[in-house]
Amino acid sequence: MAKCPNHRARQRGFACAEVAFEENDHPRLQQWRQHFAQALGGRLVGQFENGGNIGAMHDQDSTVNYAALKEKIREAGRELGFAAVGVAQADPGPAVEKMREWLAAGCHGEMDYMARHAELRADPQQLHPGTITVISAVIDYLPHRETAEGPDQAAISRYAQGRDYHKVVRSRLQKLADAISALTGPFGYRVFSDSAPVMEVEFARQAGLGWRGKHTLLLSKEGSWRFLGDIYTDLPLPPDAPVEERCGTCTACLDACPTKAIVAPYQVDARRCISYLTIELAGPIPEEFRPLIGNRIYGCDDCQLCCPWNRFAQLGDPEFSPRHGLDTATLIELFNWTEAEFNERLAGNPIRRIGHERWLRNIAVALGNGPATVDRKKALKMKSDHASELVREHVEWALTRLEP
Repeated sequence: MAKCPNHRARQRGFACAEVAFEENDHPRLQQWRQHFAQALGGRLVGQFENGGNIGAMHDQDSTVNYAALKEKIREAGRELGFAAVGVAQADPGPAVEKMREWLAAGCHGEMDYMARHAELRADPQQLHPGTITVISAVIDYLPHRETAEGPDQAAISRYAQGRDYHKVVRSRLQKLADAISALTGPFGYRVFSDSAPVMEVEFARQAGLGWRGKHTLLLSKEGSWRFLGDIYTDLPLPPDAPVEERCGTCTACLDACPTKAIVAPYQVDARRCISYLTIELAGPIPEEFRPLIGNRIYGCDDCQLCCPWNRFAQLGDPEFSPRHGLDTATLIELFNWTEAEFNERLAGNPIRRIGHERWLRNIAVALGNGPATVDRKKALKMKSDHASELVREHVEWALTRLEP
């Protein structure tokens, strides 16, 4: 009698909630199973009763060729649209102590969750028991057309102009896990896409997908316009080797940062970063930084735009193409959105998370940093009696700038 996937998972000690397994009559999984079984020459062991699923038993005496399996995982990742897939041991190493020092210095600002979940970042086993390996994957997101950023237009970070990357990356990671499951049978895993305390950049670095740039983002010969995602797993895959760091003596990102948030190479003070100020900060934006924000209303890309390596960046996945004209919209147009319009138009977009109140706060600052046109002053005055004190305060600041 065939055993159900959850039964087999329980036999191997995996929490059923963490095991993803499709029925055997799923055409896509049958295709993967046949393709991989042939490619690996039958070197996987542990045939399951349920329709011939190949199960990789994770004991020390297993004859599974995990090196060959890793290459097939890479191949599956490419077919799913990942630009690169690598493997690292589930140990962030010295990066943990650097994180603790950064937190102790208060550089995380009001991002209390960074400190609250620090030890979960430090130990993958706490997030998913049994984890010994991290499969790290990246997806390109460089827009297919230039973003217009004239003084009247809203500058929105490129990653936020299209579909919510959390959902897209997570979905593809799940499909990658399904493809692995089709080959090995049920295995312990959990997927992450900037959705839990995971040291994505460090694991991607260890997995050979790039190096940590001086702006602290993952950087490679293909640039830095990439989303990161991870699969924590119990599969004992051999780790890849890190690549050589290639920033050299370049300080372009340090020099370009409008607020000098990159206080030293490889060290960012979030409290000065425009991305933090316009996304993470819930309260008033410190006045010292408001003029430096310019027309940026959600995030900032300056440290990437100036990076020489991004001359070689690949065009991004079409799923992340700008929607609702976010790459060309004017500040006044977006400032006039009602809360209902904000929620409707930004459904499925990461911007929606900051809420309408912070959206208006950010745009008010941007309007105050531009030319004192009649239309700008009119738009601001229409919000001068807004129900939110946060919005009113930033509108007043902007009007003071335009009407000294």
